[in-house]
Amino acid sequence: HVQLVESGGGSVQAGGSLRLSCVVSGCHGCCMGWFRQAPGKQREGVAVTVGANYIEYADAAQGRFTISRDNAKNTVYLQMDSLIPEDTAMYYCAADFRGGDIFSPEKYGRWGQGTQVTVS
Repeated sequence: HVQLVESGGGSVQAGGSLRLSCVVSGCHGCCMGWFRQAPGKQREGVAVTVGANYIEYADAAQGRFTISRDNAKNTVYLQMDSLIPEDTAMYYCAADFRGGDIFSPEKYGRWGQGTQVTVS
């Protein structure tokens, strides 16, 4: 079955960058999403990639974040630039998309453990 392991979170100052990684097993070329959840807020979609060519970003990520995948390494990345304090959250990668709204957390069946991003 699908397993996901995130890494790369940390603490940075506003304007800085981080790159998150999600190592995926059991799911080649499938729909993969990055989500985040800040304290007291609902989990929200950040970026999604499907196969080799389809990518979509949430408004908050557009122009600052880049999602990519390296199939040879079974890894999906989230490059985050120009970080702002509002980006502070636990970031999760997700897989096993079941159709519907591609940014709806309820539509994904598999989740990683999360990696914390703090921007000050």
